[in-house]
Amino acid sequence: MGKLLGKNITEKMTIGSLLKTIIMVLIAVGSIFPFIFMLSSTFKLSGNVLKLPFNIIPDPFTLDNIRGLFESDYYNFGRWYFNTILMTGTSLFLKYFFVSYTAYGFAKIKFKGRDVIFLMLLAGLMIPRDIMILPRYIIFKNLNILDTMWALVLPSLVDVYFVFLLRQSFVSIPESLSEAAKIDGCSHFGIYYKIILPLSKPVISTMMLFSFVWSWNDYMSPYLYISSIDKQMLSVGIKLFAEGKVQDYGAQMAAATLALLPIIIVFIFSQRYFIEGVSTSGVKG
Repeated sequence: MGKLLGKNITEKMTIGSLLKTIIMVLIAVGSIFPFIFMLSSTFKLSGNVLKLPFNIIPDPFTLDNIRGLFESDYYNFGRWYFNTILMTGTSLFLKYFFVSYTAYGFAKIKFKGRDVIFLMLLAGLMIPRDIMILPRYIIFKNLNILDTMWALVLPSLVDVYFVFLLRQSFVSIPESLSEAAKIDGCSHFGIYYKIILPLSKPVISTMMLFSFVWSWNDYMSPYLYISSIDKQMLSVGIKLFAEGKVQDYGAQMAAATLALLPIIIVFIFSQRYFIEGVSTSGVKG
């Protein structure tokens, strides 16, 4: 009797595991299908993109969609791509220093009112981003940086969330290391650059990865603050492909694929630091 009961339980567990596996596979396929559709359509003739039945392998295979993006007289895709690379690279370079050094100040430098100022910064996280659109527009207009890259770069330097994230990571670094460096005559900047940053590579890599994705994919800010078509970013430029009376789906899919390519490349090369940073944060939390 006991053996029969155990056998039934084992069969139920096997069936349950099989059902869970099937459900997870269906969810995974449903999640990745849009990406497969986009990638496949990039190399199809525009007239075959919506043709049924759907073929994963393009027939015929063509590069005309990608070639047309850079040769079009109407879409300045190459310029948009360059603008986005320049804006994202500048944002990341400046943000790396401003955010990490601010976090170091709150973590390792003792000054009057430090905790009060830090709490005031954290209170800024409660302010919805949409509320800041009009004040920022007025400020940018008075600073004469509307319709320039700096209207997108400067706001990214004041990222309270990552100041908080890095500050918590820096606090966990033993104070004895900083004290030993001070005895050897090291300045605050020397401690920050030679000790704190090398020991915080995972969390900084996490910040840089998320910041890259957010800057690269940002649609609202370029749409609001940049009006010249030649100065526009990739996210807004791609939207123009869907505004004509005749839809070129092949060009749209090619543009989306090229826009996604840098994100995939960056994640592949930084995923080790990203996973390590998430794991470390979970242990310390």
